[in-house]
Amino acid sequence: MTEFYFIRHGQTEGNALGLKQGTMISNITLLNETGKKQAQHLHDHFDIQFADQLIVSPLQRTQDTAAILNATAGLPTQTDSRLLEISYGKWDGLKNRELQAKYTDVFDPVLHDVLPDYTKYATDGETFEHVVQRVTDFMTDYASQAKDGKYIVVTHGFTVKAAALAALQPQDPMTLPEPDNTSVTKISLIDGRYYVWFYNRLY
Repeated sequence: MTEFYFIRHGQTEGNALGLKQGTMISNITLLNETGKKQAQHLHDHFDIQFADQLIVSPLQRTQDTAAILNATAGLPTQTDSRLLEISYGKWDGLKNRELQAKYTDVFDPVLHDVLPDYTKYATDGETFEHVVQRVTDFMTDYASQAKDGKYIVVTHGFTVKAAALAALQPQDPMTLPEPDNTSVTKISLIDGRYYVWFYNRLY
């Protein structure tokens, strides 16, 4: 049984401002002081030494979160671009609240987040399906390399959600909210079958 422990990065200034960060890179997408404290808290309460490897999205906010988490365990670390956050295209860097006010029909009224058809306005944005497929490819790849592997995966909010969507395949993807900063989600894969042990667990 291959085990994946998906962890969302710590808070950034972009998170605090309610921005669609996507794959943008700037000072406001780095961990803020709250984010660093969140990562340190997780380090202190979730011992990752049991795992075989740490796999991280290439973006700096995930790299910095992973470095804090791995300070004691010293796990071998690898970067994988399939773990990148969803790209909202021209919406990257814009305020979520302002987008929702202008494009109400492509936002969930409870979650205040984009619906899958948001790309009819952000035409260069990445589709939900594409993110789910690349995360599926990631899990399948690592499961084929080591059937008993245990991986700590530091990534992004929508990417964690995409992994859970791949496993659960709900009819409506909005039934699953994005996880909180530095939450942990455990998904196992054995012989092509997924098991979701927990989602959005905070330590």
